[in-house]
Amino acid sequence: MPAFESTQFTAWLLQALCSAFLAILFLQSGLDKVIDWKGNLGWLTGHFAKSPLRGVVPLMLGVITLMELAAGALSAAGLVALVATGSATLAFWGALVSAVSLVGLFFGQRMAKDYAGAGGLVPYFLLSLAAIYFTRLG
Repeated sequence: MPAFESTQFTAWLLQALCSAFLAILFLQSGLDKVIDWKGNLGWLTGHFAKSPLRGVVPLMLGVITLMELAAGALSAAGLVALVATGSATLAFWGALVSAVSLVGLFFGQRMAKDYAGAGGLVPYFLLSLAAIYFTRLG
């Protein structure tokens, strides 16, 4: 961690805060899907009942669960690495997997014609893009 007085501290702080936020967001969401798989599958089956994706809901749920858990784990590990060594490499990968996960979620919401749900993902996507940028500052 850079000294508080240094100009690098602000970049480090942005990296750490983005990593913490993405770790919380995706670990909670991914773990919820694992813990309540049946409930999530039931809700999503109904959600996609009238969409072209109706036949692949279990596969989609599995893929997005793995992506969310990977995004959360990489972001959490990235936060630890930032604090311990100052390296933002894992935080970058966490942000990148977060952005890809959000693109997948956005696609699903649009296909289900849940435009409000899709719109609700935009701030998270923008944060993940900012995190990608901040973790490349050096």
